Amino acid sequence: MTILFDLSNCIMVSSFWKLSTKSIDRICLPSFLIFFLCQNLVGAQFNFADATLISKIDFKHYDGRSGKRYFTETLGSGAAWFDYDQDGDPDIFFVNGASLDNDSGTTPPTNKLYRNNGDGTFTDVTKIAGVDDTGYGFGCCVGDYNNDGFSDLYVTNFGPNLLYHNNGDGTFSDVGKQANVADSRWGTSCAFSDYDRDGHLDLFVANYVDYQLNDHQPCQRRNLQVYCPPADFVGTPDILYRNNGDGTFTDTTLNAGLVPTENGKGLGVVWGDYDNDGYPDLSIANDTTPDMLYRNNGDGTFIDVALFAGVALGMKGVALGGMGVNFGDYNNDGWLDLVVTNFEADPNGLFLNDKDGAFVDEAYAAKFGGIGTPYVGWGVDFVDFDNDGYQDIFVANGHIYDNAEEIHEGVNTFSSYAQLNHCFLNLRDGSFSEVSGKSGLGLLIDKVSRGATFADYDNDGDLDILITNSNQKPDLLRNDISNTNYWLIVHIVSDRNNGNGVGTRVKITTGRTSQIREVKSGSSYLCQSDMRLHFGLGKSAYADQIEVLWTSGLVEKIQNIKANQRLYLKEGVGIVKFNVQ
Repeated sequence: MTILFDLSNCIMVSSFWKLSTKSIDRICLPSFLIFFLCQNLVGAQFNFADATLISKIDFKHYDGRSGKRYFTETLGSGAAWFDYDQDGDPDIFFVNGASLDNDSGTTPPTNKLYRNNGDGTFTDVTKIAGVDDTGYGFGCCVGDYNNDGFSDLYVTNFGPNLLYHNNGDGTFSDVGKQANVADSRWGTSCAFSDYDRDGHLDLFVANYVDYQLNDHQPCQRRNLQVYCPPADFVGTPDILYRNNGDGTFTDTTLNAGLVPTENGKGLGVVWGDYDNDGYPDLSIANDTTPDMLYRNNGDGTFIDVALFAGVALGMKGVALGGMGVNFGDYNNDGWLDLVVTNFEADPNGLFLNDKDGAFVDEAYAAKFGGIGTPYVGWGVDFVDFDNDGYQDIFVANGHIYDNAEEIHEGVNTFSSYAQLNHCFLNLRDGSFSEVSGKSGLGLLIDKVSRGATFADYDNDGDLDILITNSNQKPDLLRNDISNTNYWLIVHIVSDRNNGNGVGTRVKITTGRTSQIREVKSGSSYLCQSDMRLHFGLGKSAYADQIEVLWTSGLVEKIQNIKANQRLYLKEGVGIVKFNVQ
């Protein structure tokens, strides 16, 4: 690792010791001493470098703030990694906000699409692609809803949502109205999945609260003007759209049984087969109302088992401020576990699958939950950053109050508007170690983060991080691990069912260790990660077996696969293409 420092530069000591920047701002140190601190005092585990500038990504999120503190300004927005042009390199789509005061004197901000050039840089192709919408956007998700082999894009708004049909020529067309999915409620996270296993991707959209700009009323805390809490608003129903197979969708929320006794104020959404019955289940993180876990009955209906499963409420039996959610198998036992991020003072949840329909909250036992209590957590996922075969955890943090320091003065000295993000190293014994301060300069930055999405954008075999920040530029953190662990990346394609293979489960076995991944649309918070499945293999130069469980029920097995490859697996065919690193 090479670090260059100017002798005249200063470092923020709060990044290393979490000291209050009000009491100690900066300490000027010579370069060699800074290097010593970074390398020895901290003891690097991962190495994430900030590649935002060199990537030529010039996007900046705009939340439309005007000083009135409209509630919509608090959530930020998401982003998506997806290979829209099928050149083998994941591209980036950013969702943007808009002005809330009808300021016609300025050029409105737009969503942005950046094409991956394959050399670590990106090119803005927004206008060419036709995705320069100026609505107030929040989340996005990807799926091939019409099975034409090209990835389509759904965008949620404070206002009509968008469905961008990929035309296959580098352009998109908004067909939301024609497809009957242009709902006008406040949409947040979304995710495609073939919940009824008919070969067509269905769509779930989480909705937040009933909020009208015309009814906006200011709120105060400690005699300071603040954003009103979500408890002041009524939740709005989520929507499940069934794909009709003809380019249109039908709202089947009621028929499917997705009708809670209380609307959930949904923020995070993820599909995953947590009970291993072959059908995708649905987990929803709700803000100040009980979280939901809808078990798929396999007949087109669902039942909310969150309370029975132990994931509806916090440890004290009350609803928490749920933000992000994701499935992953962090202990490699073949069963999906669950992680949920929450608001300040509420510990983040880490739920271990007990293999009998329920979960055990291991947040404190795993040394994960308590660390997040001074923070506001948002985007989250299980990610094997060091390719050791065990999934680590990343959490994006940032407060909603831009005057958080004043609000918490004398109450919680650790709370601030900008916050450090958290990276947790999987210790492979059921616990984690928070190593953000040991993971490279890219993570030693306080930001107002929201979304977190993951891809190997430079195709070097390790997963990189894209973080969206509220009213700020994003952070593209390149993973520069120096270990010699092996890896495989599996790209799932099908011309029998949905082309992206959403819902397909892949199991890789090396020696006595097995890992599972599922192809996911959406998840985390407002975001879409690369659908290619990444597996760290540790010191194994070969995978003994790859087992693919397709959504059609077909099971295929491939033996003795050399590591450090990007494989393309096609349903009913096997390996159709590979790229050796």
